[in-house]
Amino acid sequence: MNYRASFLLSFALLCSGTSFAQDAPQTDLPRLKLTAGMYLIDTQVAVTPEQRSTGLMYRRQMPQSEGMFFVFEQVGQQCFWMKNTLLPLTAAFVADDGTIVNLADMAPQSTESHCSEKRVRFVLEMNQGWFAKKGIKAGFKLSGPPFKPVAKNGTTAP
Repeated sequence: MNYRASFLLSFALLCSGTSFAQDAPQTDLPRLKLTAGMYLIDTQVAVTPEQRSTGLMYRRQMPQSEGMFFVFEQVGQQCFWMKNTLLPLTAAFVADDGTIVNLADMAPQSTESHCSEKRVRFVLEMNQGWFAKKGIKAGFKLSGPPFKPVAKNGTTAP
């Protein structure tokens, strides 16, 4: 089993016992550190369908250096909306190698869909304006455990 598959399986197992309260923010998700150049991002990780569908709903605030990292089992076009989400957010749609495919600013409590321009496995949500203030745009590469390079033969590079 390659590194990425092991990582995703480990997070899924960690997250599978999490319980959710209706109409309340989820607070007991596992955490993962990512970097965007010189900036450290402390993320909560949403792996299960329930965790991903709740996301950052009902949160009234989020520290500037924190975000939520969504992990999907399959690469595909990922679409997000902001129903019951009180914070203005920016979604970074991220390829397997950590490259930001596109960014989407999302208004609170909106059901407007914001989708990846290409097929991706990961989405990173941050407070709206965080990426712009740091000069981070599409094409920028994030670093962290999920973004290990993949060799042409499909194995994870050392």
